[in-house]
Amino acid sequence: MASPSPWRPSPALQQAAGLLDGETAGLLIAATSDLSLVVDDRGIIRDTSSGRSDFEGQGIDTWLGKPWIDTVTVESRPKIDALLRDAAPGTMTRWRQVNHPSPTGTDLPIRYATLRPNKDGPIIVIGQDLRATAALQRRLAETQQALERDYDRLRSAETRYKLLFQLSGEPVLVVDAGTRRVTEINPAAMRLLGRPQKRVIGQDAADLFDAGSLRDLQALFAGLRVTGQAADLVVPLTGGRGDVRVSASLFRGEGTTSVLVRLAPLAPVRPERVAVGGALDVIQRMPEGFVVTDAARRILTANGAFLDLTQHATEEQVRGRTLDSWLGREETDALALFAMLRDHGSVRHFPTVVRGQYGSLEEVEVAAVATSHAEQPCFGFTLRATPRRAAPVHLAGTTHDLPRSVEQMTELVGRVSMKALVRETTDLIEKLCIEAALRITRDNRASAAEMLGLSRQGLYAKMRRYGIGDLDASDPELTP
Repeated sequence: MASPSPWRPSPALQQAAGLLDGETAGLLIAATSDLSLVVDDRGIIRDTSSGRSDFEGQGIDTWLGKPWIDTVTVESRPKIDALLRDAAPGTMTRWRQVNHPSPTGTDLPIRYATLRPNKDGPIIVIGQDLRATAALQRRLAETQQALERDYDRLRSAETRYKLLFQLSGEPVLVVDAGTRRVTEINPAAMRLLGRPQKRVIGQDAADLFDAGSLRDLQALFAGLRVTGQAADLVVPLTGGRGDVRVSASLFRGEGTTSVLVRLAPLAPVRPERVAVGGALDVIQRMPEGFVVTDAARRILTANGAFLDLTQHATEEQVRGRTLDSWLGREETDALALFAMLRDHGSVRHFPTVVRGQYGSLEEVEVAAVATSHAEQPCFGFTLRATPRRAAPVHLAGTTHDLPRSVEQMTELVGRVSMKALVRETTDLIEKLCIEAALRITRDNRASAAEMLGLSRQGLYAKMRRYGIGDLDASDPELTP
């Protein structure tokens, strides 16, 4: 036997409901709903009933005599229209959630369904309080946000520890306690061992030392596995690279047990040093533009690639001038870049343009960093030329390229006025619609004009404006 529709009572329930008088039916509705309303055929609330004491202070008593649609928030008004429109004898509408403004400042969420016992009679509204559900949803959202914050903190801590591990001047290895295989090595240990990372990772840690020290190293790892502690060892490295003091500590992480091995050379190791002059020479020869400015955005130094972008011959021509003189399509570009740099300390992948001294325009991607804690605060910038794209369509009367996607359109926010952005967006939509119509009609321009609701002359004018297709000036359709 098929189950009855969820919106209509079963025959047995209809027969039982027929035995109820008006008072009993009212008691039944009030007992099974958190809030019930009686609404006339004009949508005016004629009666309210609630057995919930926690509805006090929600302003429900002020709804009497008001249109039901006026008691809800703006986004809920279409749902009230649907509930009133769908109410009919013999059936019950589907549930819809609406929000009522509340004197407490927090909207009152109610889930409503309606029914109309008689065709011309009043509408009975049954409501269920959703505040508990809304509170659970808020707590869930807050918990998700807390988890995201905790994840960000853990990721930041992991990044700091990895950076500290890499920058530490003490040679350090991380070794699997069970297999003695090296899982991590820092640059200081690579310099001490004279081996690159790929020749150390995965190797038995005992192979890094002289073969005569194998028994002592085995005793070291065995003691760590049993007691968690082991005395330091002085053992020679392979290849005659000198003696080192080995200190080992046991730790657990991600379900595995590892050993942190520190290597202290008995003879001091001279650190490698990079000549300052060599570093400056590298910066000057970089194929990407490099600029350093002071806090007032005045250029302190710039390399040759930046001079090429700005069409200058010597660094003295740009030193002391503000970077804004050449950076950005409009003044807002540079302002946005420096604002993000001050707020976050670094900026990556910032798209803009560099204007040359003699009118050239080069699209670039800027990465920048601020050194606000130095004795002389300054900003460093690298400007990388972006690959050239297909020739853009220029709009008549504007200096901006027509955006080809939503992403390109949003990139213009802050660089051009909203009025110009809306105008260019309208032109983009027109161009895409014309191209689509021509593609669908296989370049039948008469059919395309009819599809777009344009005259043929109007279609040709727009095609000429956007540079679409081949327009022959001798075409009779183009002659007025």
